[in-house]
Amino acid sequence: MNGPTPQLHLPLELRPEPTLESYRPGPNAEALDAVAAMARGAGEPYLLLFGAEGTGKTHLLQAACQAVAHAGSQAHFVPLGMADLDPAMLENLERLDLVAIDDIQCIVGDPAWERALFDLFNRLREQGRSLLGATNAAPDSLPFSLPDLASRLLWGPRYRLLPLSDLDCEQLLLEAAHGRGMRLTPELVRFIMSHYARDPASLLDLLARLDSLSLREQRQPSIPLVRRIMLGSEDAS
Repeated sequence: MNGPTPQLHLPLELRPEPTLESYRPGPNAEALDAVAAMARGAGEPYLLLFGAEGTGKTHLLQAACQAVAHAGSQAHFVPLGMADLDPAMLENLERLDLVAIDDIQCIVGDPAWERALFDLFNRLREQGRSLLGATNAAPDSLPFSLPDLASRLLWGPRYRLLPLSDLDCEQLLLEAAHGRGMRLTPELVRFIMSHYARDPASLLDLLARLDSLSLREQRQPSIPLVRRIMLGSEDAS
């Protein structure tokens, strides 16, 4: 689909996968609906997602930025988990329609960052803009040193993202493989589910590596090829 690319505050490219349509919600359908409404400009102005790694927080934040950009508006994705970032990067973001801030837990206890995020929150609210945030834990369990920031993060709806079931993960594998023109046998799917990390990001990464290896060697996807990937021996002859 043609359209404007989301503006990123860092020189990062969004992976092609993160769209709202490609997110498999499983038990997180309500969170997906809330993020989609925000991206359309019809939902809450502030949302917070929290949950363990692998539940799709980053996917939804980046997907929201994609949706806003394709609608002709402006969005920034800010990954606070990256090293060597400066709080000044949050300045002037209130001019954008949506700001998506990932890994907020990484700045907990840092006075400069907490103040910068608090100030951005207030500026976005004053300008009627939207803020989508994500943390790895419930915001009221994080030891913020700035009480006013802690209270701000409790203002809007909060959604805890839960892991997908095994059945959802299997279906995700099969659908993603079909999209790549790959055929996974039931035996191969069972092997992957029994021996590999069962979260969407890990499974999609494995699938991409399997696709590359099978094309390179002109072989059908198989358990031996998956074993090689798991052992890090994809370049072995």
